[in-house]
Amino acid sequence: MTLHLPDCSDGELADLALAGRQAAFGELVRRHQGWVYRLVRSHVGDSEEAIDVTQTCFVSAFNALGRYDGKRSFRAWLSRIALNKCRDWRRRRAVRRLLAFALPLGEARDVADETPGADRTLAGETELERTMTAIAALPVALKQVLILRTVEGSSEAETAEILGISQKAVETRLYRARTRLSEILQNS
Repeated sequence: MTLHLPDCSDGELADLALAGRQAAFGELVRRHQGWVYRLVRSHVGDSEEAIDVTQTCFVSAFNALGRYDGKRSFRAWLSRIALNKCRDWRRRRAVRRLLAFALPLGEARDVADETPGADRTLAGETELERTMTAIAALPVALKQVLILRTVEGSSEAETAEILGISQKAVETRLYRARTRLSEILQNS
């Protein structure tokens, strides 16, 4: 009897991948890559960078698969990895910015961040970009809750589990995130 991978649970796919079935991990990637990309894109604010960070998330997930507890939510486990990779990306970006100031101007152009300024306001895609940039500017604790609840549609309980905080903290942070986002967008 052949196993049909799309019918397997995430936990079963993780076990199969650990047993050497590469196609099982491929199915996990296929199943989760869309929302992971959206989560990462919401954090980094740049679609090209988000693709790279998303790939890094899945490489890290594959390497850490032995630590995944199949009784728990794979989505929550993978969300934590993605949030950590976004944090790593932010640190590397800060270092690149620091180095950009230390290099001669001609060389700094290759290192400098080319994110559009917050004052650019046009219709359509530019407005979306402005909103994504504003979300990326939020403090990490507020950004994580806003993205998980509003963009990804996670429940309050799922968000609390992913972030390791109480549901009341999720509610409070979401309120603060929306308030701060509104202020950022009004001032840009």
